[in-house]
Amino acid sequence: MPSPRGSRERRSARPEFASLLNQRGPGVPDSPSRRRESAGSAPPPLPEEDCMRLNPSFVGIALSSLLAVDLWASKRLGVCAGEASAWGSARPLLKVVEVSGHGIPWLLGTFYGLCQSDSSAAREVLLNLFFALVLDLVLVAVVKGIVRRPRPTHNKMDMFVTVSVDKYSFPSGHATRAALVCRFVLHHLVLAIPLRVLVVLWVLIVGISRVMLGRHNVTDVLFGLFLGYVLYSVVEYCWLSPLNAPALFALWSH
Repeated sequence: MPSPRGSRERRSARPEFASLLNQRGPGVPDSPSRRRESAGSAPPPLPEEDCMRLNPSFVGIALSSLLAVDLWASKRLGVCAGEASAWGSARPLLKVVEVSGHGIPWLLGTFYGLCQSDSSAAREVLLNLFFALVLDLVLVAVVKGIVRRPRPTHNKMDMFVTVSVDKYSFPSGHATRAALVCRFVLHHLVLAIPLRVLVVLWVLIVGISRVMLGRHNVTDVLFGLFLGYVLYSVVEYCWLSPLNAPALFALWSH
């Protein structure tokens, strides 16, 4: 028969044992039931930025797909990018087209005509054309410097008179200039229908030649044509005349 003293010792030890169980440290393993409860609990939610990366938007997918198609089509259409290309023999002819859309010949030709003109109406048209060409060069250079899209990898850097910003591809300055000059000529020069058709064909040939030579991607040319079309509207809105710019016209008066 246990003594009363031993019974009291066992009863006094039980509360101490219970407190040790309640104060169990992290190193003591959990019970199987506690582990099952932990395993069944839901994982913490992902941060919002991780959810966005795992679930890209429709716009992002569309832009990535458009870029991939643009690069693929541009490479397939660059048939004159080198002498060893599929249509390499036509490369010299397309380089002549390239010079026809370059900014320097247009600026020098317009400046020469402005100096030689004796008509006030002709000087007004030529002065605004010169203003449009300068605005085109500045705007294209700014956009290229902001976007900084490299030229296609299959392009040969043998272009006619380039500057530092010409290492970038977007947008096509030739396409922008061609669209701008086309609208300007069609609106301010009286031309026969065959000549008007030739002007439009020249714009299309310049744009296509940029892709065939490997100078630009397709989207570079398309945006360039759009930019040149819009730029002419800006020139028309800011049209220079002897009334709003008398100092400029005084420089060219004989």
